[in-house]
Amino acid sequence: MADHAHDHHHGHQGHDHHGHHHAPASFGRAFAIGIVLNTVFVVVEAGYGVASQSMSLVADAGHNLSDVLALVVAWVASRLVTRPASARFTYGLRGSSILAALFNAVFLLLATGMIIWEAASRLVDPTPVAGGTVMAVAGVGILVNGVTAWLFASGRKGDINIRGAYLHMLADTAVSAGVVVAGLVILVTGFDWVDPLVSLVIAALIVWSSWGLLRDSTVMALSAVPQNLDPAAIAAFLTARPGVSTLHDLHVWPVSTTETALTAHLVMAAGHPGNGFLVETAEALRHRFGIAHTTLQIEDPGGPACPLAQGCRP
Repeated sequence: MADHAHDHHHGHQGHDHHGHHHAPASFGRAFAIGIVLNTVFVVVEAGYGVASQSMSLVADAGHNLSDVLALVVAWVASRLVTRPASARFTYGLRGSSILAALFNAVFLLLATGMIIWEAASRLVDPTPVAGGTVMAVAGVGILVNGVTAWLFASGRKGDINIRGAYLHMLADTAVSAGVVVAGLVILVTGFDWVDPLVSLVIAALIVWSSWGLLRDSTVMALSAVPQNLDPAAIAAFLTARPGVSTLHDLHVWPVSTTETALTAHLVMAAGHPGNGFLVETAEALRHRFGIAHTTLQIEDPGGPACPLAQGCRP
């Protein structure tokens, strides 16, 4: 496609690069509190788990340790997305939040694999467990994880990175509750095999809660259209703009876990409509679809077709 055949305009007016698109600064405090609380609890829980021969406590401590790392990674990413653009990183480091969510999902599943391996071996050869100790430590875990999950609850719908932190903490709250139940059953029945069995149930819960995060973050890393946007609706909106006869080469992709970009070629028989049209269209896309970065290329009907197969005009 010859450059001289087209006008290339970038509708940046009205973009919001630093406002509601990013995690609020208050989440920095949430991350700090969550990391400190969970680090202290991991040390305490692992110590009591070893002392009481409880695999479910050790498994929960291992999972909590992975969550500490997950919180650190998510916190670093939430800071990196605010870095300004540079000559090399033209969108800044906004994509780091997508990488953080993907890393956390993969890391969590790997940690779960180790829990399953150890629990399976304990299920074959059960070890005596101190049920009372298990219940007491896991009870503290419910409080620690519940408070941490609550800190991220308000941001879980708008940012997959924050959602990852929230899901980890919520899963841990449920896990700790399960460990309390295991301790109670062991105290009442003396069945030590209940401990590794609960560990396997815990692992299944973690996989279930993490799978959606892995799927969504992978899709975002592959620059797919965000799930909350309908490409057909966007195409229909652009085609309905005054003077637009058709469009092609429409691309919509996530720049970060909270920002979306769009590029499209608009075919207009009357020629270029002026900058006002571009500004209004970019503003409308931002308000209607939440698209923060819009680039529109205007073409006349006699221009050459685009080289990409999908969305090209005949």
